[in-house]
Amino acid sequence: MLKEIVVNVGEEENRVAVLEDKIPVEVYIERAVNQRMVGNIFKGRVENVLPGMQAAFVNIGLEKNAFLYVEDALPARSAEGNSQGVSALGFNICDILKQGQEIVVQIVKEPIGTKGPRVTTHITLPGRFLVLMPTVDYIGISRRIDSEKERERLKELASKVKPEGMGVIVRTVAEGIEEEEFRQDVNLLSKLWRKILSKAARGPVPNLLHRDLVLVQRILRDVFYRGCRPSHCGFPL
Repeated sequence: MLKEIVVNVGEEENRVAVLEDKIPVEVYIERAVNQRMVGNIFKGRVENVLPGMQAAFVNIGLEKNAFLYVEDALPARSAEGNSQGVSALGFNICDILKQGQEIVVQIVKEPIGTKGPRVTTHITLPGRFLVLMPTVDYIGISRRIDSEKERERLKELASKVKPEGMGVIVRTVAEGIEEEEFRQDVNLLSKLWRKILSKAARGPVPNLLHRDLVLVQRILRDVFYRGCRPSHCGFPL
């Protein structure tokens, strides 16, 4: 099956179509006035702690303060802990966050109307084959990889390249790849994380530490793989 990526870049919006055997199967549109914010990482300051809602508002430099739930503010999990989500039962937001505290957060949900974005302290950095989780010591495999034998092989490879104290999730496209490709991904993402921490240590607050890739770059990262050919031309969407 031939895969192609067709890109149309304009002043007002960028459009990307993914074709399989010349047939459009996915279409993505990103407008200049409404650029995607999910994935961006900020150093912010806790403005208000709301024990009744078990949440806090964090100033990350946007028009509206970001909203942080208690489960997204809990300390990092370990490989032995609950890796698929942490229950907030038994935790009080006031014991985790204080007004004026400086924290590094990542946007996980876009702002809507009068509501600011939702953020988390559990950072994820997606690469081509892996997602690096700097605050979680855990190895996960995409559920779309069905073969148990392949899942075990990938888990073993991931354990070899995973930075100590950090976690990784193996993406679906990693099926069939070898250790060196994993290692290149991990090295690139680890370098990015060190750069983010360095900027957080010396920069002002609030401060944008990392901006996720623009639409075309994200599609190339997430969709483009061996056997896929990019077409740099307009596409009538």
